[in-house]
Amino acid sequence: MLIDTHAHLYDPVFREDEEEVVGRAAEAGVRCIVLPDIDAENRERMLELTARYPEVMRPLVGLHPTSVRAEYKKELAAIEKALAQHTFYGIGECGIDLYWDKTFYREQVKVFEHLLGLARELDFPVVVHSRNSLDEIFEVLRKYPYTQGVLHCFSGTPAEAERACRMGLYLGIGGVVTFKNSGMAEAVKAVGPERLVLETDAPYLAPVPHRGQRNESARLPLILRKISELTGCDEKKIGEITTRNALDLFNLHRNPILS
Repeated sequence: MLIDTHAHLYDPVFREDEEEVVGRAAEAGVRCIVLPDIDAENRERMLELTARYPEVMRPLVGLHPTSVRAEYKKELAAIEKALAQHTFYGIGECGIDLYWDKTFYREQVKVFEHLLGLARELDFPVVVHSRNSLDEIFEVLRKYPYTQGVLHCFSGTPAEAERACRMGLYLGIGGVVTFKNSGMAEAVKAVGPERLVLETDAPYLAPVPHRGQRNESARLPLILRKISELTGCDEKKIGEITTRNALDLFNLHRNPILS
């Protein structure tokens, strides 16, 4: 059994063949898919998908940093309301994104700090988005330590990977690890599989040989295979380790289907 710890399968690009996408994931051995939240506008679609496939989908609640605006407090209030009405398995995704737009950087930091506090209060894992912002993420985590989390789509250096692992965080490894000259090979080799979880970030970042195409959870084994090559650990063992890590991180042991 494999677990895709990060996939936006509620994205409209899956609307026409959603059932086939879920079926292909099952055929590939992916029995659980964690759905990261984006914002209030997208949350309803995520929850509708969860309701259609309750045995597979595990939703999170959060606010993606690129959705943070001046009126971010309204989004935080919507998160509190959603928590009172639905079952979630963690906080995320959240964090800091300095790739697209730095206009609301201060607001992104405030939201990230708030959601870290909420995760601590609820004893929830947190899924951290850190595009072009690992230094800033580490600084927030230095001030507000929280180890029950994962750096989603990790793309840092070996030293940054080791630092994150020393902090108790997991690293989310996706299709980028299969890209030529991505730099991820050395980071994965540096830490080994013990602090890794698998993710696709579907519909984005499809692994080689599907790079540039729409990504989906059925391609998770390609990521596993690359990690196996890099670490010298056989694929079955990588699957066992990363699945165990995901079960622990998202407290999925409580679900008998996944035990």
